[in-house]
Amino acid sequence: MVLRECFRGQRRYEHFRTKLGLGANVLNDRLRVLTDEGVLERVRYQDAPPRHEYRLTAKGADLYPVLVALMAWGDRYENDVPPVRLVHRGCGHDAAPRLTCAHCAQPVSWREMTAELEPDAW
Repeated sequence: MVLRECFRGQRRYEHFRTKLGLGANVLNDRLRVLTDEGVLERVRYQDAPPRHEYRLTAKGADLYPVLVALMAWGDRYENDVPPVRLVHRGCGHDAAPRLTCAHCAQPVSWREMTAELEPDAW
């Protein structure tokens, strides 16, 4: 939920606390784990009094496709909340997540995939 808010442009502790309804201990723990793992970075934005915000790192930004895929799954199978519409800012049309082949750009399903380790992976 913290990452969802970050991808919506939020950075401030108070926003997370208000929007997510988390207790301070839970939110502090989540933010600590995300910063310790390098997903977020804590950046001072005010000196007096000292205040910090949380910004996505490159590692955190790379989680966007994962969150979009989970959101699409939830929109398809969980009917208790309305689906979220993703709109491409460039053209103004709806965007839909899909997995494509990096070589031929064709959509692929799990049945058309195989997982292979690089020879030096172990």
